[in-house]
Amino acid sequence: MVQKKSFTVDEIKRKLEQYCVYQDRCHKEVEQKMREYNLIPEAKELILLSLMKDNFLNEERFAKSFARGKFRIKSWGKQRIVRELKFRDISTYNIKTALKEIDEKEYISTIYRISENRNEVISEPNIYKRKKKLIDFLMRKGFENGLIFKTVNDIIQKKPS
Repeated sequence: MVQKKSFTVDEIKRKLEQYCVYQDRCHKEVEQKMREYNLIPEAKELILLSLMKDNFLNEERFAKSFARGKFRIKSWGKQRIVRELKFRDISTYNIKTALKEIDEKEYISTIYRISENRNEVISEPNIYKRKKKLIDFLMRKGFENGLIFKTVNDIIQKKPS
């Protein structure tokens, strides 16, 4: 049997501070990491409070950077971002605050840009199947239905088949 290395509360706290400094984390991720160390509940509470007090762990900051990153890098829509933040147990208030980080003009131009790019690579000659494929793609990205249908209709109208 392999002997697990044991750490003091201060050592674990330092490790978790490094974990939070590397990248913004949510409470759920930090609690998951703490489970690896088999801490007693009092120690977990102490470390969590310390991380929040010293601003290593900030749910609002996490939500904002998550929303910005997933939108800019992965071109996710607001619904997908909300779903992922809820999965990480982020509060409704913080989710609303995070969505304000996304500029509306940039959001619209992004859905048009990725729709046009996707439309170029869809090799379906049937216009209805092409629309369906484009709509499914945008739904997986997490954009809102009304916006998807408007965008797809605009793009399919533009492109001569």
